[in-house]
Amino acid sequence: MKNYKLKVIKTADFLKTRIKKPPRIGIVTGTGQGHSIEPDEITESFEYKNIPNFPVSTVRGHTGRLVFGSVKNSSAVIMHGRFHLYEGYSSLDVTFPIRIMQQLGVRILILSNAAGGINTEFNTGDIMVISDHINLTGENPLVGPNEASWGPRFPEMTQAYDKDLAGLAESAGKEAGINLKKGVYAGLRGPSLETPAEIRFLKTIGADAVGFSTIQEVIAAVHSGMKVLGLSTVTNINDPDNPVSVTLESVIEVAESVSPKIDLLIHNIAGNMNER
Repeated sequence: MKNYKLKVIKTADFLKTRIKKPPRIGIVTGTGQGHSIEPDEITESFEYKNIPNFPVSTVRGHTGRLVFGSVKNSSAVIMHGRFHLYEGYSSLDVTFPIRIMQQLGVRILILSNAAGGINTEFNTGDIMVISDHINLTGENPLVGPNEASWGPRFPEMTQAYDKDLAGLAESAGKEAGINLKKGVYAGLRGPSLETPAEIRFLKTIGADAVGFSTIQEVIAAVHSGMKVLGLSTVTNINDPDNPVSVTLESVIEVAESVSPKIDLLIHNIAGNMNER
């Protein structure tokens, strides 16, 4: 943990000397969303490969760019592309950017992802506000020695997803004419997609959508004291009785088509934050 903390500090210091204003909001984009979700004004932009110690995205649909700027007059940093356990990264690698955001002063984290719908009342292209999650990855970024300066040994997870932010998202959706869904996100390690039996199991334990990201980042964010909002784009519906083949291409296609709505939501949410 000592070496990990030193890497976080070194990387954060690298960015601090190169940005004009520390970000208040952190935004992590999901598969296929990196080209659409942008700040109103870009002040700085970095390729992941040019940031010391930063992991590099290896999956299509994740462009690998860290962008600083303003969203409705709130300073923000946006990750265009994230990291996953299935890529071979550890939970500490996956959450490295969250720790960087923590060092930079981010207090609000908005995460988006592409997810398979389990709730049969959902439709392809719906956006689900995450109300809670189920961690089925077998991983946790807090395993090992606790860094007390970052957060408590046993962080409280009963309200991992901030209710006020979820309320702002609902209001923002109404303003934009977007009918948002709400539900529980199940996080798996991946990369193999779910079998029909696994979908039945996930539905039985209360999951409304399933994906391969977000969980590790949320745990680290809650540990750091950030307020968290999660938004899932439903890219397909998993019906175990009528299974349909899913490809990365189809996931990216749906995610890209929904990206403008996610961007509009995030901008409206940021605007509503400023009014409070």
